[in-house]
Amino acid sequence: MNEPLPMSGTEGDALTTVSVILPTYNERDNIGPLIAAVLRSGRRWPTDVLVVDDDSPDATWQVVQEMAEQDRRVQLLRRIGERGLTSAISAGIGAAGGDVVVWMDCDFSMPPEHIPALVAAIADDGYDVAVGSRYVAGGRDVGHGLMARLFSRAINLFAALLLGFGVRDYTSGFIAARRALFDEIELHGDYGEYCIDFLARARRRGYRVREVGYVCGERRSGESKTGANVLDYVRRGWKYVVTVLRLAVVR
Repeated sequence: MNEPLPMSGTEGDALTTVSVILPTYNERDNIGPLIAAVLRSGRRWPTDVLVVDDDSPDATWQVVQEMAEQDRRVQLLRRIGERGLTSAISAGIGAAGGDVVVWMDCDFSMPPEHIPALVAAIADDGYDVAVGSRYVAGGRDVGHGLMARLFSRAINLFAALLLGFGVRDYTSGFIAARRALFDEIELHGDYGEYCIDFLARARRRGYRVREVGYVCGERRSGESKTGANVLDYVRRGWKYVVTVLRLAVVR
């Protein structure tokens, strides 16, 4: 098993810096309040926010740009001619300067006040990756309908059966990890399957992964980017299944 990756500098809260990556597409109404909430969560550790926006038609990037001009803790990476959740997160990781990187959805379904609990699992408890989990003690999903919850439960049970019950929420998407880990592991995949791939490979390489329960809430504003009907879930679901089978066969 790999030893936990060291933080930069010596021990001490002041030397643990956190970069929160927010991948956005049409989140104009959510992004300003979310950035403010993320920065408020960073009272213990110096925290900055990096918004990776895929040139949103609703000009989400304009809101971020105005905030960045007023607060140096806020940065904008506006991508033109490029789109995709996984590549956006990867771009953010590449540009992040924190010892710990965090990424999350930008619709308030993942509460920003939960970020310190994820970072503490790394900074205080020595884990390499912390997962905001709906499926461990303290976690649940109140933000999605019955069909979405059943789909998520089925995919995560399937993943755990084949890849190991060391993780219960393989499709979380609410992640904190030591920045240095990404010198060895790159993100692969399209939508939610990137998270399955990342967590499975991190565990196989011996990195310590801890799940921290959180309550997944409803989107505050705007349109959901998850499935709207059974066909949407089937289209995405087969990619999840293929990813799990590939990881189960190729070790």
